[in-house]
Amino acid sequence: MKRFGNTLYVTTQKIYVRQDGTNLVFSLDGTDKFRTPIHTLDGVVAFGAVSWSPFALGLCAENGVAVSMLTENGKFLARVVGPQSGNVLLRRAQHRRTTAPETAAEAARAFVSAKIANARVVLQRAVRDRGAQTNVDALERAAQKLSRSIFDLTRSTTVAQIRGVEGDAARTYFSVFNELIVAQKDAFVFRERSRRPPLDPINALLSFLYVLLAHDLRSACETVGLDPQLGFLHADRSGRASLALDLTEEFRPWLADRLALSLINRRQIDPRGFERSESGAVVMSDATRKTVLTAWQERKRDELQHPFWGEKVPIGLLPLVQARLLAKWLRGELDAYPAFFWK
Repeated sequence: MKRFGNTLYVTTQKIYVRQDGTNLVFSLDGTDKFRTPIHTLDGVVAFGAVSWSPFALGLCAENGVAVSMLTENGKFLARVVGPQSGNVLLRRAQHRRTTAPETAAEAARAFVSAKIANARVVLQRAVRDRGAQTNVDALERAAQKLSRSIFDLTRSTTVAQIRGVEGDAARTYFSVFNELIVAQKDAFVFRERSRRPPLDPINALLSFLYVLLAHDLRSACETVGLDPQLGFLHADRSGRASLALDLTEEFRPWLADRLALSLINRRQIDPRGFERSESGAVVMSDATRKTVLTAWQERKRDELQHPFWGEKVPIGLLPLVQARLLAKWLRGELDAYPAFFWK
């Protein structure tokens, strides 16, 4: 178990979670290993073979503590939450705007604009900081293509067109992603994005970080009172948190991707921390997963100046800040949704 802030990450296998009064108790082979008062938590993320008593889940639900269950290598399985009491007027406004083609396209354009702009900054910073170690020409050409993609968004009037621009920009960005790796290059080679399953260590690392990011964004949506499943950019699908995935797009390049690159380039992880399963999927070892979780939470403690508010904000609070800004736009308090642009 690792606890960061108000979120508890359970990575030890064969843990059993039970209730003891107002506490959660985590035991292994009949021996209590850890306990925590429920009021100190706002979320539990459990990886792999973690078993729960119904009363422990009930205690979490009653106290608004969301429980996310993932496979050992980070694939999302299920989420247990209590009754949702979000603002019904806000959700009605969200439903109206997602079904109106013009406002749906407006929100989708904001999410994708921020994603592409932030990806471009990632490439530009690599040229600035590591130019001698990278293919500068390839990175600069890709950055220019991303600039054109942002311009193309201004002429895209439907969600379908916006998705097309986003897809082209993603291919451009990932076509030079391998150039951003400047250490352990023989062991960590990126050829293309593979998701289900991840076929190499870098894709396994990216997918794991994206799951953590989506967990934070979904929690932020629910905290604000938004419906996390009703999105603008991502199509409705049973069981998919489309709105959380919409908001995730702004954070992927500058938060998840840069952290993955930092872990590799600083040699905080190495190829021995990954192994291939019988299905062909590449998975992380328990030790590597813990290293990534520690780095993730440390990164979330860093502060940066929010481009809209003009004040310093811990990165860990940015999902909540962006969800609140989206809610303000849905209620008509803002003329447009101010997506997060990293500088």
